[in-house]
Amino acid sequence: MNATERKKSTVKTSRIFKVFFDESKKYPWRLFVIFVCLIGTSVVSALAPLYYKDFFDALAGEVVARTAFTALVLGLVLKGVGWALWRPITLISNWIQARVEADLSNAAFANILQHSYEFFTNSFVGSLTRKVSRFAAAYETIFDQFAYSLIPLLVTTTTMLVVIFSRSKEIGFALLIWCGILIYLNYLVIQWKQKYEEERAAADTKVGATASDAFTNNTTIKLFSAVHHEKSLFGQAIESLRRIRLFTWNINEAMRAVQGFLTLVIEVVVMFGSYQLYQKGLLTLGDFVLFQAYILTLANSLWGFGWVLKALYQAFADAKEMVEILDKPFGVQDVPGAGMLRVTKGKIEFTDVSFNFNETRKVLDGFSLSINPGEKVAFIGPSGAGKTTVTKLLFRFHDVTEGTIFIDGQDISKVTQDSLRNAIALVPQEPILFHRSLKDNIRYGRLDATDEEVIEAAKKARCHEFIAALPDGYDTMVGERGIKLSGGERQRVAIARAILKDAPILVLDEATSSLDSESEHLIQDALRTLMEGKTVIVIAHRLSTIIKMDRIIVIEDGNIRAMGTHNELLAKDELYKKLWSIQAGGFLKEEE
Repeated sequence: MNATERKKSTVKTSRIFKVFFDESKKYPWRLFVIFVCLIGTSVVSALAPLYYKDFFDALAGEVVARTAFTALVLGLVLKGVGWALWRPITLISNWIQARVEADLSNAAFANILQHSYEFFTNSFVGSLTRKVSRFAAAYETIFDQFAYSLIPLLVTTTTMLVVIFSRSKEIGFALLIWCGILIYLNYLVIQWKQKYEEERAAADTKVGATASDAFTNNTTIKLFSAVHHEKSLFGQAIESLRRIRLFTWNINEAMRAVQGFLTLVIEVVVMFGSYQLYQKGLLTLGDFVLFQAYILTLANSLWGFGWVLKALYQAFADAKEMVEILDKPFGVQDVPGAGMLRVTKGKIEFTDVSFNFNETRKVLDGFSLSINPGEKVAFIGPSGAGKTTVTKLLFRFHDVTEGTIFIDGQDISKVTQDSLRNAIALVPQEPILFHRSLKDNIRYGRLDATDEEVIEAAKKARCHEFIAALPDGYDTMVGERGIKLSGGERQRVAIARAILKDAPILVLDEATSSLDSESEHLIQDALRTLMEGKTVIVIAHRLSTIIKMDRIIVIEDGNIRAMGTHNELLAKDELYKKLWSIQAGGFLKEEE
């Protein structure tokens, strides 16, 4: 996140607090018990020194043994009550934090997955995972600071000031003014420092994103001998984080120095004032001891107040990036009352479809095409013509800028995205697999498929043989993004997944581009089986398959230039002849 993006952010601390509170209030009685026990233990903690006051007063008086012993016992009893009240606080808060952190992580994960294709193309995977983890951790910090620091501090300070005022208004006012100055000073510093905490969080995110990007592309780094370059980039990110961390830590140290000085001042003032009042007989020895105990307690509590605010605002900064995502509208959304797509025939219609990636980049312009049920069509054209964009709009990875796409007469923008995508199978140019077993990756085509159905799909995709030869067979883990498999093996697994899905509409995007001639020959039958009875869109993969299409669509500059069979286009369209000559010339010579 750069400086410009931070200025545009509208997420306020109150919004972050509301997100966390809304999750916490799902467990009201547990929160109530914690709140009551916190007040109880804080009051008990503040009142216990009163009995020590009586103890010292008794020691200085005539009735020593009996009164002193009673005061001492009562003080210890109060300490015991405070200890007992802390037990439900810790147990219940542990339960709430574990539960709410899980809820927040699930909510963040689900929210991110629902964002559009465009969102992910503009986001680092590493930074997203870091934001999710920091989001849940921020809740723990904020809950702990409120439960174990702020609420006890507020109740204890209030109780102590009430007691002190009851004994001496002069000392009470002095401590009240001191507390006010210290709290307000901490608040001003933390407010001013918050922008730097947000910079620290953004710098921390960049470190994670830089590392993730390098780890994901480690093969490219090795191929280009760029380890030192990547170390330099990561070092720059770390250096930015180091500088902003050091700056915020120095601010904290300066604040501690000011707090230490103010604490020293109030100790001198209270001690001198108490001594003067004691000399005049307005205070007892016990009062003198009580004030000293309270001033030390208040000093320690308020000394930590700056740390509490620092931890809170740092946690708010950590959570802010994830809350921004939670508040960000999904790029592609189901309309209210969206129905289920019912595919009975598989007819696809593009009607005057235009699509802009931004205001200046128009990819499709008035694109119209009708694909009949069961028809096999191929899209061909130069790079950037809009071929892949057409299929992404069909999947609703983007919404059209203008126009409408119909499937069996149903506007796809008015049906649920899940039902739309369940009706279309895709074999992409570069299939990316989960770091799971081969069986799980194939079963992703239909999650309720049996092992037998998975194996049957693998056989049809001609990948059963290489899977069976592996030591763990179908239970073999494929590595992150399927890196343990060759390109051809990943492609065949993707085809098996599409076979298992058995959707009525099929999109093949360069589906055999990763296969050598032998592998391609192995799956030609599988592809023919996969395409039977389906409406098929093929994006310019090896042209030996394009020849067999019912219709070939030549796309140029976001619109249809020509369409027809292979022979018709060779006879009438110069662009197709040129593309055919470039892409298929070598292939035809090999066939000869």
